[in-house]
Amino acid sequence: MEMNTTDTVGRLTDSFIETDDVQLPWFAVRLFSNHLLRARSYFDEKKVEYFVPMQYYDYEDENGHHRRKLRPVVSNLIFVKKTMTTHAMAELMHKSDIKMAVMTKSRENREYYEIPPKQMAEFQTMCNPELEMRKFLSSEEAKLKVGTPVMVSHGPLKGLTGRLVRQSHKYFLLKEVPGMGVMLKVSRWCCKPLSDSE
Repeated sequence: MEMNTTDTVGRLTDSFIETDDVQLPWFAVRLFSNHLLRARSYFDEKKVEYFVPMQYYDYEDENGHHRRKLRPVVSNLIFVKKTMTTHAMAELMHKSDIKMAVMTKSRENREYYEIPPKQMAEFQTMCNPELEMRKFLSSEEAKLKVGTPVMVSHGPLKGLTGRLVRQSHKYFLLKEVPGMGVMLKVSRWCCKPLSDSE
């Protein structure tokens, strides 16, 4: 089963939220197994929109030919749009035969972490597998990165926000969401500190 970069498949038929679809937040759902394909099928069946970050990997087939294939960046993480109430989302998790859970704000605060739509849209843009000089990080790695909050003022990444971080003498724009982070190479001269750009 081939995986696409994004999947848009609609809404739950009941307990859904009636609002502008673009303005809906997202949940990060952690799987307690590597059954990502089964989780995708489950959300397809329930007509729930989801997003799986993808990247290309190169391999050699049995005939010695070099091939490229898309595969998930993380095998146990899937992002789900909040097209339903929090209660309906909890029921959806409970009814699945795949063990999974929505990521919460903290160990102390068990409320579901809602990713704002603008943050998620920028994250999806930065996850485009066609983009060069891109790196994915775990949550722990991303949190250790020290950087200045910036907005890209011009160039192909114009309008994106994140932290400007430095690694191996290069500058990257870092965007974090629950469960992971993504970095794109950027010129620091194209970035303005958010305090100056607002």
